[in-house]
Amino acid sequence: MSQTSDALVVTGLAVVEADGFDHRTALGRRGYKYLPPAAQYFLAASRQALAGPGEHTQQAVDPRRRAATVGTNSAAVAVHAAMDRTVVDGGSDDLSPASAPYFSINTYISKLAVEQSVKGFNITFTSPRIAGLEALETGQRSVAVGRADWLLAGATEAALPGSAPGAAGSEAGAVAFVLERPDTVAARGGTVLGRVAVRSFFLPPRTAAAAQGARRAEERIQDALEALGHHPAGGERVTAVLDDSPVGRALAEALGDRAGHVPAGAGCLTPMRHVAGGLAGTGTAPSVVITAAAEGNVAVCVTTPAAGPTGAEQPAGAERGGVQHR
Repeated sequence: MSQTSDALVVTGLAVVEADGFDHRTALGRRGYKYLPPAAQYFLAASRQALAGPGEHTQQAVDPRRRAATVGTNSAAVAVHAAMDRTVVDGGSDDLSPASAPYFSINTYISKLAVEQSVKGFNITFTSPRIAGLEALETGQRSVAVGRADWLLAGATEAALPGSAPGAAGSEAGAVAFVLERPDTVAARGGTVLGRVAVRSFFLPPRTAAAAQGARRAEERIQDALEALGHHPAGGERVTAVLDDSPVGRALAEALGDRAGHVPAGAGCLTPMRHVAGGLAGTGTAPSVVITAAAEGNVAVCVTTPAAGPTGAEQPAGAERGGVQHR
C-alpha cells in the first residue's frame, strides 16, 4: 500500500512491557484475572493508545465500521503447554473453563473487540516475526477498500516456557496503534502522530542462501520501498531486526552499513517497538524498519512522523499527544 494522501494516520500509540506489569493496576481488579498475559498486555496497550485521541473520537464511529488487527507468534505457547500438561497428568475434564477458550489464537483479541465494540472485523496474524507489521499492512489495506473507517492495530507476545524453542530470545509485552482517516482527524482538529506504511514479501530461504542472495534481497527491498512511495534521501534511520538465518544474513549483507542491526527476538514484538519509536520521538524525518524470519517472511515499514496537529508545525516545547509508554 503506497503512502497516498488518503492513507490512514496514527493518532494514538502505546507500548506496554511485561516487566512490572500488573493487570489489576493496568486493567482493573475484576474481570481480567483469567485472561492470558498476551491478551492482558494488548488490552492495556490498546486502552493507553486510545487515551491519545480520546475514546470519544472512537465513539463517533459506527461500531460496524471499527476494526482491529493484532500480530503474535508466542501468545498461546505457554497456555498450550499448560493445557497439554493438564491433559497428560489428568484429563481434559480438568481443563479450566475460564482458560480453555484460549487454545485458539483468535480469542486473544476477543476481549478488546467486546470492550471497544469492534464489529467491523478483527483478525489475528501469526506469520513468523512479521505478524505485527502484517497487522498494520492488512488492516490499513482493508480500510482502504472500504471495510472499516477506524483501526486499532498492533502486536502482543507472552514469555515462552524455558523448554520452548527460542526461549532465550523470548519477548513479552504489546504495542498498539490507533489509525484514522485524515479527514476525520482534521475535522475535529486532532493531533496526528504520523503515518506508517508496510509492504511484506517472501524471500525463499534457498534463494537467500544462493550466491546472489544478497542482490536478490536488495532488489526486493527496493521494490518494497518504491511500492510504498519512499525514495531514500540519505541520512534517514534504517533499523534491521534480523536473525542469523540465511534470510537474515542475505538482508544484512544487502543493507550493509546503511542500517543499524538489532538482534531479532523469538516473536514479532521487537520490530513493532522500533516502529513505535519512529513516531514517538521529536524528529520529523522518515525512518525504515526491516525485519525477516528464517522461513522467508520479510516486511518493510516506512514511518513518517508528523510535525504536530493534523500535520501542522507544532509549537516549540509542546508535547506530542497520543503517545503512551508503560
